[in-house]
Amino acid sequence: MAIKKQYLKSKPVCKVTFSVPAEEANEVAVVGTFNEWNQNAGQLKKLKNGTFKGTLDLETENSYEFRYVVDGQWANDEQADAYAWNDFAAAENGVINL
Repeated sequence: MAIKKQYLKSKPVCKVTFSVPAEEANEVAVVGTFNEWNQNAGQLKKLKNGTFKGTLDLETENSYEFRYVVDGQWANDEQADAYAWNDFAAAENGVINL
């Protein structure tokens, strides 16, 4: 899994690209505080090499909690900037700081 950040000079936005190698998976979504944990709003596209990829425009000067949903299974990104405990899920969420 990978996270790539591209800050825009013209506005307070960062283009964040999420990549998840999941060749056997049928569906991968990135969900978090930026899309109200909505899987439909965070669907990633499957590339020919089996990696799922998508880019979101997120406001800078914020931190966002997020996780991936790979065929219904929740997963964290090992490249997250930090991790935060979530009592509702009884698990840690990844955190991205922009």
